[in-house]
Amino acid sequence: MGSVIDRTRETLDGFDRQELDLNGIKTVVYSAGTGKPLVFLHGSGTFPGFAFARRWTDSHRVIIPYHPGFGESGDDDRIDSMQDYVLHYLDLFDALKLDRFHLVGFSFGGWMAAEFAIAHHHRLDKLVLVAPAGLVVKDPPATDLFTIPPAQLPGYLATNPAALAPFLPEGHDIEFLTLRYRETTAVARLIWERASGNPKLAQWLHRVRVPSLLLWGEQDRVRPIAHADHWLKLLPDARIERIPGTGHLLFEDTPSAAERVTAFLGRG
Repeated sequence: MGSVIDRTRETLDGFDRQELDLNGIKTVVYSAGTGKPLVFLHGSGTFPGFAFARRWTDSHRVIIPYHPGFGESGDDDRIDSMQDYVLHYLDLFDALKLDRFHLVGFSFGGWMAAEFAIAHHHRLDKLVLVAPAGLVVKDPPATDLFTIPPAQLPGYLATNPAALAPFLPEGHDIEFLTLRYRETTAVARLIWERASGNPKLAQWLHRVRVPSLLLWGEQDRVRPIAHADHWLKLLPDARIERIPGTGHLLFEDTPSAAERVTAFLGRG
């Protein structure tokens, strides 16, 4: 078994790798496919890779950047708010000459996508939020993954933990632990004082003026599916698709769910 980075790269076989310097931050971007650009913003852990995105390349130009502090991109402790990430991505989209595109975000990346869409919806055609974080819901609350023992995490992330087995280390893997520490630290820098999300997000979601899809696993133990109803009420033009028998890592648990994204986006 190769390194964790090697295992993740294997899921991106056939994608082009590009490395950019954005405001002093090494930013690594993978892309493949043809058609309307589809940008995917990943969640708080990159170890499961991106095999699901291959399904989108038949109809779209799929662009997968690593956030600063994650995966192959560089660290930047200046980024300590979601607004910093939004501004970073404005730099990236300008550098890539992406004027209009579809935006898909998962979990932490879903929160990021929602914040981007609030302020910059004019650059988007459609928005897909996959079990997004960020919205503060008190009942039922989101699970604070910082409190879950590592041995129990796979069961929280997927209804079928075996789906994660190829990406988890056998025994004590320093590289894997280092990557998880880096990415966890990057998330903690944003949410340490507000673990449940952005208390002002609900106030501004009415500004997401593009057609939106909420995609959610019915067995999500991290962001319970009851949260979807709150998003649905706040987004002006949204619908929801619930995936049965599926946990938080929706595309790993139920790979065919990725086809719901392209069905919603269409080919235009």
